[in-house]
Amino acid sequence: MKPHNHLERARSVFAMEIEELQNVYQSLDEQFNQAVDICLETLNTRGKIVVIGIGKSGNIGHKIAATLNSTGSTAVVLNSQNALHGDLGLVSDGDTVIALSYSGETAELLDLLPFIKRFDVGLIAMTGKRGSTLSQHAEATLYSEVTREACPLNLAPTSSSTAMLVMGDALAMALLDARGFTEDDFSKFHPGGSLGRALLTTVRDIMRSGDQLATVSPQSSVYDALDAMTRTRTGACVVTKEDGSLAGIFTHGDFARCSRENDNIGQSTVSQHMTESPITVPADSLAAEAVKAIGHHRIDDIIVVDADGLPVGLVDTQDFARLKLV
Repeated sequence: MKPHNHLERARSVFAMEIEELQNVYQSLDEQFNQAVDICLETLNTRGKIVVIGIGKSGNIGHKIAATLNSTGSTAVVLNSQNALHGDLGLVSDGDTVIALSYSGETAELLDLLPFIKRFDVGLIAMTGKRGSTLSQHAEATLYSEVTREACPLNLAPTSSSTAMLVMGDALAMALLDARGFTEDDFSKFHPGGSLGRALLTTVRDIMRSGDQLATVSPQSSVYDALDAMTRTRTGACVVTKEDGSLAGIFTHGDFARCSRENDNIGQSTVSQHMTESPITVPADSLAAEAVKAIGHHRIDDIIVVDADGLPVGLVDTQDFARLKLV
């Protein structure tokens, strides 16, 4: 018996599905714009998008609804089996229904159409078959037709379900763009995740200040700076002038580098070893900006300044992990 080459099978699945996605991409037409406009009209009048599908299409429908919700387009999933037993109450006049069926002939779905049509709703079909019964009843059809499944038996929904999923993503992203959805809007719907925390949290919320902030003058000795860092359990000192303005930053890394060249570094002044004109971030900026700045400049600490440019705090890379911002 010939041994299986699992890696070869995996690559063939990727190749087939990529090829089929390219075909679906090429087939996109004006009906996609119509579908977006139908959804926009519903959302602008405070209606919702109702997603319905059977089997694997139903699974994809759940993901599409989740993506729509997370990007500010209100969506619900209508269970097709329970729809005729009370769940049609989910549907209201002014809603838009997105019906998923690759064949466009799924009996359970088609049986629902007359009852759905009793409502004043927009109907968008997502199917792989042109001219199908479902597409004939829809105001706009998003075609996800594939020539073959990635399944070696050409049976299990693979390429077709991936095409539907990507079509749903495209619709959600087009709606996001058309509605001017922003990072701030996104954070409102994701307050529990690390991305949501980074988008909602300001630098002022996470910076070390007061007794937690190590500050020294340019004339302070390196020993004084190390003592200040030890007391505040931080890896850097903010160096300030007499008027409170920023003179520089001195870090454990600066000490380690200079101590290799000078055994008596402890008695020297901080001004001899500090970094002048260090990278800073405004206190009222988002924590995500501090994350980006620290990564871009490859530094471990960043000084926080107020509206007048005076140092008011320090952010250490360890703070991001501790607060689950990265």
